[in-house]
Amino acid sequence: MRLLRTPDDRFSDLPDFDFEPRYAELVDLHGGVIRVGYVEAGPEDGPPVLLLHGEPTWSYLYRKVIPVLADAGLRAIAPDLVGFGRSDKPGDMVDHTYQRHVEWMRAFAFDVLDLTDVTLVGQDWGGLIGLRLVAENPDRFARVVAANTGLPTGDTDMPELWHKFRDTVENAQVLDVGRFVQSGCQTKLSEEVRAAYDAPFPNEMYKAAPRAMPSLVPITPDDPASAANRAALKVLSELNKPFLVSFSDGDPITAPWGLELRGSMRGARELEHPTITGAGHFLQEDAGGRLGEVIARFAHS
Repeated sequence: MRLLRTPDDRFSDLPDFDFEPRYAELVDLHGGVIRVGYVEAGPEDGPPVLLLHGEPTWSYLYRKVIPVLADAGLRAIAPDLVGFGRSDKPGDMVDHTYQRHVEWMRAFAFDVLDLTDVTLVGQDWGGLIGLRLVAENPDRFARVVAANTGLPTGDTDMPELWHKFRDTVENAQVLDVGRFVQSGCQTKLSEEVRAAYDAPFPNEMYKAAPRAMPSLVPITPDDPASAANRAALKVLSELNKPFLVSFSDGDPITAPWGLELRGSMRGARELEHPTITGAGHFLQEDAGGRLGEVIARFAHS
């Protein structure tokens, strides 16, 4: 596997992101070694909260959430998915599969950090990966927060808006990551913040992961990931662990998943599921402080 590594100077002077970078080395299923970047804050012995981002962002997305969790005595851990942020970037789209991304985050959380009693927070692909981790390793998790995410199986079609997004990503000669993040926010991002989302990708060679991810979402019942996601949903629906659904009010793509999760998860019953108002798909960017407060209360419940 051809791996690229973003030069460190691309990450200098990022606005509001002064967390010390940390690194973990994973052994890939095929024997290669991959470096995963991450940040964390809060007491090392605090209850761990695993914050998983999605497409096409990186741990920078959680910069407003992490301090709130740390101040609440929680150990906030935000890795960069492989192919994003400071993590190594497999340079060919064929290197990216749904199963590989699940395995990479499993190895990070359990083989390297050996986390237990985890509160998962998953948004976008962070939920597509994280919910699989919970279903396949339930003894490692204490509770779940799903935020603008779900587990698609291909049994129902994705919204037309998502298909347009996928087509745009696949056909764009130059993939403007900062523009895509802005399109998923209700607040206007500064040029410096947009540049921070562009920082992991010096040129098009580094963008195999953000280009590949939309094509990995199961959109047909016989997709390679559909059976595994169906199995995961069955496990999750019967799991007796608190399951909080905290979606924004401004994400038409994932809104149906929120209703589905609230109605089908055993752990979601009898919980109040707060809606984050005035936020788009990237609710961490639009309302990170409020989302952090919701997570902190839930993690201590």
